[in-house]
Amino acid sequence: MYAYLCKALILAGSILMAYNIYRYVRYAQTLLHRDGWEHERRTLLFPILLLVCFLMGYLFVGTLGDPEPVVAGILLGGSIFVYCMISFLMHITSRIEENEHLAAQLAAAEEASRAKSSFLSTMSHEIRTPLNAIIGLNAISLQEEGLAPTLRNRLEKVDGSARHLLALINNILDMSRIEAGQMVLAAEPFSLRDLQSHVCTVIDSQCTAKGLTYRCEIVGSPDTRYRGDITKLSQVLINILGNSVKFTEAPGIVSLHVEQVPSSDAGMNTLRFTLSDTGVGMDEEFIPKLFGTFTQEHSSTTSSYGGSGLGMAITKRIVELMDGTINVQSQKGVGTTVVVTVKLPLCEEQAEEDASASSGHDTNAPDADISLAGRHVLIAEDMDINAEILGAVLEMRGISHERAYNGRQAVDLFDESAEGHFDAVLMDVRMPVMDGLSAARAIRSLERRDSSRVPIVALTANAFDDDVRQSLDAGMDAHLSKPIDPDLLYDTLCRLLG
Repeated sequence: MYAYLCKALILAGSILMAYNIYRYVRYAQTLLHRDGWEHERRTLLFPILLLVCFLMGYLFVGTLGDPEPVVAGILLGGSIFVYCMISFLMHITSRIEENEHLAAQLAAAEEASRAKSSFLSTMSHEIRTPLNAIIGLNAISLQEEGLAPTLRNRLEKVDGSARHLLALINNILDMSRIEAGQMVLAAEPFSLRDLQSHVCTVIDSQCTAKGLTYRCEIVGSPDTRYRGDITKLSQVLINILGNSVKFTEAPGIVSLHVEQVPSSDAGMNTLRFTLSDTGVGMDEEFIPKLFGTFTQEHSSTTSSYGGSGLGMAITKRIVELMDGTINVQSQKGVGTTVVVTVKLPLCEEQAEEDASASSGHDTNAPDADISLAGRHVLIAEDMDINAEILGAVLEMRGISHERAYNGRQAVDLFDESAEGHFDAVLMDVRMPVMDGLSAARAIRSLERRDSSRVPIVALTANAFDDDVRQSLDAGMDAHLSKPIDPDLLYDTLCRLLG
């Protein structure tokens, strides 16, 4: 009885060991066919010899020996153990392959993201360059005296269409940066008065042009200083209020109500923005879809009112980046109310800023006494059309200029000029021979007293946040994106020269 049991156990162990040898040979072959395992050939083949020796021992004991049941059980257990270890090795290898595959996918995704960012940056530059010419030359033409009303009307329509195209490009770039996780919020001090000025400048003119009434009210101190991204917050409010203007007919009302709510968190305040209009309103069923990309309530909306359907999607993403909320209430034919709340830290320099505000001096505003007439500016611009437009814009304020065709020439002109000859440098970033970033660093490193204090302003079609950081890191004082807004350029020069 025991003899048959022992024979059966050893036979089972031998069969399992033979199967183990087959599995391991297949496993070793798979590894040897993979790249990077050539040096492990001996290590992989040596266990095969041991397993064959184990199998021969099993067969020898089973045929010639007279083993006890305990020995036969141990031999079977050895085969089971080898089976488990091979299974474990195969599982580990499978996990390694899976991790390598995921790592390769991650690397490919990161490379695709870098390629996409590079493509978008390049396309932004290439599209903005001709737009700069269109908007710039059109703006100069509108300054001409004696224009026929019909011609002026046509030029104004060209300007509106070009700026609409620019807004669409900006929306696409913003959406791509948000989806790639590349949009970073600034943390700079600002007051509600600053924010009101940013928003009202745009919306008030839009309402006036359409015959609407615009109301803006701030509950609380408008000079309270916060730390956050005023540009992105202004973009949120302008996107929403811009839609209010678009979907409201005269004599309608568009309003902005700002309320400061103290937070339970020390040093924080909650800002609640209530934006309302008396426009066409929306169906309640459409409100949940409002913040989707490329969504509009009706197919006729685009042809009737324009727009890409990206503005509200971008708005919601920015609010979420600010750890805020946005809620919409609307009634067809009555109007729409949007409530945006964001929580922002109070500025650490609040007391200093309050003292400055109480003295009647706004540290962020350009000095009204600064005159640009008679100033002399160095323009570094390789494209003739851009240089022509920029020169005409400067001449409108009585600013004279000299032109450099590349970064190297700009450095040489500045270095060879008398100290104080140039009041400012307007530097394009993408130029042949030497780019604007290198040229700015070279000017800053010159051994002359005015090289460290002359204002250098980047004027470039590169509009990404990284581009702004690179300009500031290179020693420039400001970064203005093309197409250039003349008023913004004048304000920037006034601020820097003051």
